[in-house]
Amino acid sequence: MTQNENKRQLGNPLEHKVAFITGGTRGIGRAIAERLLEEGARVAFCGTSKTSVDAAVAKLSQKGTVLGLLGDASSRPSVKQMVAEVNKTFGTIDILVNNAGIGVFRPTADLDPDDWDRMIAINLSGAYYCSHEILPIFKQAGGGDIVNISSLAGKNPFAGGAGYNASKFGLNGFSEAMMLDHRNDGVRVTSIMPGSVATEFGGHPAETGAEWKVAPEDVAEVVVAMLRMPRRTTVSRIEIRPSRPKSKA
Repeated sequence: MTQNENKRQLGNPLEHKVAFITGGTRGIGRAIAERLLEEGARVAFCGTSKTSVDAAVAKLSQKGTVLGLLGDASSRPSVKQMVAEVNKTFGTIDILVNNAGIGVFRPTADLDPDDWDRMIAINLSGAYYCSHEILPIFKQAGGGDIVNISSLAGKNPFAGGAGYNASKFGLNGFSEAMMLDHRNDGVRVTSIMPGSVATEFGGHPAETGAEWKVAPEDVAEVVVAMLRMPRRTTVSRIEIRPSRPKSKA
């Protein structure tokens, strides 16, 4: 008997659940999608490139039921359309993972206003748009889970991070306020704050020799562990760090 079959025999709270993940074509979002499929969930995800969406669907569909959507989490009309399509396809939505994010790192004086606007739009407003659109579905269903992929940059500012820090500090505040707003509606809200993760984030290729960093699969494992918690318990904030960070000396 496989590990997944054993979990299902024991009763898996994620089996047959429907998850919608923004930015699910690569990195942390892709790893979360894969891990949820292994748990028996049905997964919808979005990306802004048709090529990357199609490639992710081809790979992930080997593990379970997948819906790939071409859309932009920072666009209210796009979010509305995507959520409607996921709800129509699967009949409900049980889990929202706000993962889409970008980072442009410049001193404040050198940070282009357009880059500031893009970071706030994707990292913060996108999480609000998706949550606002899906919360009525949760209310009708009697509850649901929202997982916001934040960052340790949401509590630890650094030089060159003005825009990114602002978006993630805002996301953490939004997450905790939303949790307080809707906890009595059966909605759990979790903010997950990874440190250095081995992805191509920020427009840079994945770093060679980055074994010291957190793997996207590790973040996905934390997401699943949190979602499997009894409904009586909300894990509101999780920090994830490399065990042995690279020496700055």
